Formats: sequence, C-alpha cells, structure tokens
Amino acid sequence: MRQANIFLVGPMGAGKTAVGRQLARQLGLSFVDSDQEIQDRTGVDIPFIFEKEGEAGFRLREKVVIDEMTQRTGVVLATGGGAVTVEENRQCLASRGFVVYLFASVDQQVERTRFSRDRPLLLDCQPREKLQTLFEHRDPLYREIADLVVDTNSRRVNHVVEQITDELSRNSELIPNDEN
Repeated sequence: MRQANIFLVGPMGAGKTAVGRQLARQLGLSFVDSDQEIQDRTGVDIPFIFEKEGEAGFRLREKVVIDEMTQRTGVVLATGGGAVTVEENRQCLASRGFVVYLFASVDQQVERTRFSRDRPLLLDCQPREKLQTLFEHRDPLYREIADLVVDTNSRRVNHVVEQITDELSRNSELIPNDEN
C-alpha cells in the first residue's frame, strides 16, 4: 500500500488550511500550506509579493512550491485558491495525489473573507463581484482535477474532515500506513 498524498484545492475561504491541518493530524501525515511555504521562503507576506511582483510573479513562486511539495510522500497540501490557474500545477496535483475540491459558494466566501486583510485579490475592488468572477473561472478548473468534491458551506471543519476520511477509507489504496 502506498503512502497517500492529499491535495486540497478550492477558493479562498473554503477552509483548505483548517481542514488540511486537521486531516493531516488525523491521518498522521505532514501538513503544508503552499502560501505559508512561499511566505517562509521569501520572508514576506503574500500581499507584499503581489505588490512588488504582481500576480504573475507570485504564480511563478507558487509553481515552484507546488512542484516540490507534490513530489513529497505522505503530505496533505493546502493550495492557494488560484493555484489551479496554472496548467503545470494542475498536472502536478492530478498526477501525484488524491485531489479534494473544497467547494464554497460565493456567499460563503464573502462571509468567510470579509474581515481578512491578507487577500490581495480582494483589495481595491468589490469583493462579491471579484469572488463571483474568480468562481466562474476557477470552478471548472477545480472540478477538472478533483477526485472528490466536498461542500464546505455552513459545515464544521471536523465534519468536512470526516467526509474526506470516509471517502479515503472506501479507497483502501489511499489510506496512509505506518509501514513506509
């Protein structure tokens, strides 16, 4: 039996980091958040990278991190909401692990991100309209690579984790083991 890699994709506010941490803990896997990894490597926050390098510069950094992190074994990786906009990222995610799309409606995203100041794509715009535009573009990309879609609307983290682990248990070859 192989050691699982589980990759969480979805929009900002879907709960990728919270779900990822708890899922990794429950499965005894390592947890990595691609945005946090980028911040750790650069020593600055994501909004600063967007300000200095633009979204294109950030996506280049993100591509390197996703390529490296998806080559690990036994990892739960929470990706940034826009990671799927880069074809190479989608290929890495789809071919190297079990991809879970954490779905959140635009209303839920607005609610969960309304007080956040570290979401550069929501600065200087109407958040609801921007989130709707991002959703329309990205939802098909998330679905393209998803092995499982989990609705996170109005759900507690532990219920989402339970649904994922139930699905993993039905796919026995994906269950991590201690023999590796």
